Amino acid sequence: MMMRFLIAFLIAIGVGKLVSKLKLPAILGWLLAGMILGPHAIGLINQSLLDSVVYGRIINILECSVGLMIGTELVWKKIKSAGKQIIITTLTQSLGTFLFVSLVFGITFYFMKLPPIYLAFLFGGIALATAPPAPPALSIVREFKTDGPVTKTLIPMAALDDMVGVVIFFTTMAIVSGQVSSQDMPIYMIAFIVLLPLMIGASVGVLSGLVMNRVKTSKQRFLVLIGFILIASLVGMIVNYHFLSTPILNFMLIGMAFSAAFANMIKTEELDDLMKQFNPILSVSMIIVILNLGSPLDYHLILGAGLFTVIYIISRAIGKYFGAYFGATITHCPRTVQKYLGLTLLPHSGVSLVFTGIAVANLSGPAPESAQIIQGTIAAAAVINELIAVIMAKKGFEWAGEMASHEE
Repeated sequence: MMMRFLIAFLIAIGVGKLVSKLKLPAILGWLLAGMILGPHAIGLINQSLLDSVVYGRIINILECSVGLMIGTELVWKKIKSAGKQIIITTLTQSLGTFLFVSLVFGITFYFMKLPPIYLAFLFGGIALATAPPAPPALSIVREFKTDGPVTKTLIPMAALDDMVGVVIFFTTMAIVSGQVSSQDMPIYMIAFIVLLPLMIGASVGVLSGLVMNRVKTSKQRFLVLIGFILIASLVGMIVNYHFLSTPILNFMLIGMAFSAAFANMIKTEELDDLMKQFNPILSVSMIIVILNLGSPLDYHLILGAGLFTVIYIISRAIGKYFGAYFGATITHCPRTVQKYLGLTLLPHSGVSLVFTGIAVANLSGPAPESAQIIQGTIAAAAVINELIAVIMAKKGFEWAGEMASHEE
C-alpha cells in the first residue's frame, strides 16, 4: 500500500510541475492528481490505504508539519509592527466573507429547501480562509519581485488571516457537530475543541524553544525541531485517539501553535536558517497532505455541484474584496490597497481543502448528504476558483503598479 502511495506522490510532483508551467499554483496539480489517482477514478490510492491506521498517523504528523507554514509567520515583532491597519483589515475581510457567504447560502438553502441551514455557516467558515502563506499570491510576490503598499500589507496579513480563519472555522464546526450529533454539545466543549490543539502545540513549542536556545549549532536546532514535531504529533494522537470519544483534533492547528511558540523565543536569523533547512520537509508534507485531501474527492460530484459552486465562488469573491476594501478605507490605507488588496486574497485552495476534509470527516456519519454537498462544491471551487483567482491576484499587483516589470 505504501508503494502505491509513493508512486502517487511522484506522479503528483510531476503534475504539479506541469501545472506550474501554466503559471498556476502547483497545489492545483497535487489536488487533481489526488482526484485522478483516488478510489473514485484510477484507484492507485485505494480505500484500503486511506483507511490504514499507519497511513492516518503519518498524515497527522505531516499535517502538524504543514502548520509551521503559518505559525512561523506569527512572530509578535512582525505583527506589532504591522499596526492596527492590517489587523482591522484582516478582521473586516475575514468576518465579512464569513457573514456574506453564510447569508447567501442561508437564503439559497431556505428557498431550495435542501440541506440543513447550518451548512450555510460551514460554507462561510471554509470561505474565509485564504491560501497558505506561500502559494499562490506570495509566490507571485517572489516571482515578479513586487513591492509597494499592497505587497507590504499582504505579507503579514497572510498569517493573521489564517489565524482568524482557524478560530472561526473550528468554532463553527464545533457548533455544527453539536447540532448533528445525538447529544447537544456543551458550550465549554466548543472552547475545548478550539483551544485544546492550541494548548498542546504551544506547550510543546515552548519546551522546544527552551531547548533551541541552549544548543549551539543550526544542525542541532534542526534536530530539536524534528524531534519536537514528533512529540507534538504524538501528544495530539494520544489525546485524539485515546482520550476523546471522537477524533476531532486538528493537527495543522497543533503545528501552528507549536511553531508560533518557538518562533517567538529564538532569534530572527536563527528562525530564518531553521526554516530554510525545514523547507524541503515542508514541501513534501504539503504535497502529501493535499494529495491525501484530493484522493477521496469524487469527480462525479463536481459535475453535480454546479449551482452551489458558482454561488460559493462569487459570494466569497464579493466578501473578500469588499471586506478588504472596507477595512482598508476606514483605516486610511493607501488608495491602491483599498482597490486591489482584495484581489490578492482570492486564491483559496490550500487551507480550504484542509477545512473541507475536517468538515466532511465530521459530517460523513451523521449527515452524509451535507458532507457530499460540501465535498462536491469545494472540490469544484478549488479547481475553478484557482484558475480565476491566480490571474486576478497577478492583475491586482499589476494594477497597483507593484510589478517589477510594470510600466507606469
